[in-house]
Order: sequence, then structure tokens, then C-alpha cells
Amino acid sequence: MIEIIGHEADGLLDWTDLIQAMAAGHELPRAEVRDSFIYRKKDTLLSRAAWIDGLGIATKAATIFPGNPADGKPMVGGAVSLFSDADGALEAVLDFHLVTKWKTAGDSLLAATRLARMDSEVILIVGAGTVGASLRQAYGAVFPQARFLIWNRTPEKAVEMAEDDARMTVVHDLEAAVGKADIVTTATMSTKPLIHGKWLRPGQHIDLIGAYRPDMREADDAVLERGRLFVDSRETTMEHIGELKIPLEAGKIKPSDIIGDFYDLEAPSFARQSPDDITVFKNGGGAHLDLMTARYILDVWRDHQ
Repeated sequence: MIEIIGHEADGLLDWTDLIQAMAAGHELPRAEVRDSFIYRKKDTLLSRAAWIDGLGIATKAATIFPGNPADGKPMVGGAVSLFSDADGALEAVLDFHLVTKWKTAGDSLLAATRLARMDSEVILIVGAGTVGASLRQAYGAVFPQARFLIWNRTPEKAVEMAEDDARMTVVHDLEAAVGKADIVTTATMSTKPLIHGKWLRPGQHIDLIGAYRPDMREADDAVLERGRLFVDSRETTMEHIGELKIPLEAGKIKPSDIIGDFYDLEAPSFARQSPDDITVFKNGGGAHLDLMTARYILDVWRDHQ
């Protein structure tokens, strides 16, 4: 039976269970991942596929048209197909936005549970879009003591996001907000750095999500030079995403500066070594994480049928 899973599954899912499923997925044989990108000016077609022995196969196609919201249309569209590892049969077609929401925020949340200070009290979300709202849910579930700051280039969207949220405050001075935050998580479409290394202080965790193209960045070189650097996957971030590709090519950082990815989760190095560490994580969101998330969603869905 092929399951068609839409947004109605959202209320069945749990952030802690998801990141445990992601961690378990990285204990299986290393994923084989293939990405392809087609660019048309500012528009993108992203096709991703992953195969993990013992977990299955997933394909994900996404269209990203940044100009769509001006016409009242969604910026992102797509679909996720999940196949059996045993016989290749199609098991489920899942709502793209459901998988992306939980994969993207879960990716960052898993890293934060290993790299951020668990006593973090102030979390700054940079970007008041769909991903920003998911980050509020995810971080709020694991850091229940934290209060949130929200900054957006268009302040009205930040105000809308913070409405009726007693734990969230709109901020307008990004530099000052970064200085107050224990965790800074960025989810923007910026092609120029928004976060500057000279703003950082000891003990912070920087979670970079938004950049997904070779020409996109959210943090300047000084952020990467000051921090201990981690990624979800070396394979899907270092040569594809401007956040790392640009400073690597410029010699500002070296491949060896990347301390670990999620296949190193159990290594002592994939952890905060000191309360004063500045940790920097690049969320690349590879197809293997879509596969792990889709499998988690399908398992939960079947348990509730």
C-alpha cells in the first residue's frame, strides 16, 4: 500500500523523537547521496536522492522561485518519494513542506543538542519566514527555559511572527541582538553576510541554515575563523554552498578546519569542549536527512493508523 502523507501528520510528530531518529540513521552504513542543481537567474530546481542500506531510498525535487511571494504564490514547491530498501517499491509520497519543515529544523536542533550550551537562555532567530517559525518550535521544545528574539529585514514580518508569543521579542538592531544571544540561528535568502565575527562573544552557538547556493552566505569569514566548525555532511556542503565554498576557495579556512559532520556524532570532538567555545554549524540539509525524516514520518503515521 502506498501511503499519501500530507500536512495532517504534523501534529503526530515530536522534535526529540525526530533527532533521535536522525542520530540513529547516522549509525547505519554511510548514505550514498546525489544532488543536482539547475539555476535560472534567481530560480532553482534542486533534485536530491539518497540511499541508506537498512533504511531505504528517497528522492526529493524542489523548485525555489524567490519572486513568487510578490505574486501571492509559494516560493518553494516539490515532492518527496520514499522507496523500500528491500525491493525498491514505492512506499509513500510525502508532502514536501512537511518533510522540509521537520528535516531542516531537526537538522539544526540535533547539532545544537551537541554543540550549544544547554543552559542557553536567549535564542536569536534571524529570518521570520517559514523556516524561522519551525525553528521557534524546534528550539522551544528542547530549550524550554529560553526566550526568543526575532529579527527580519522587513520588520512587519517579525512583528507578525512574534504576535501572541510571550517568549518572543522583536528586535531591530541585529548587531546588538547577536551580542545578547546564546544561540544565533539564521534562515534567510541572503547572498551577503549578515552575521559578523566581530559581533560574537565566547560561549555562543551559531547555526547557519539559509545559504544553499554557491553564491549565498549568511556569515562573514571572521565568524568561521573564530568558531569551531561543524557541518551535517561534508559531502553536501563544502563544495556546493557559498557559506563554505567561498572562504575555502579564498584560503580563509581549510577543509581540515571542519571538525566533524553527523557521521562523527559519537566522537568526543563533536561536542562543546569548553563553555567559552564559539561553535559554528552549517546546516546543508542533504537528501540523506530527507530520507531519515521521511522514514520517521512514515513510521509514526503507520503507528497511528
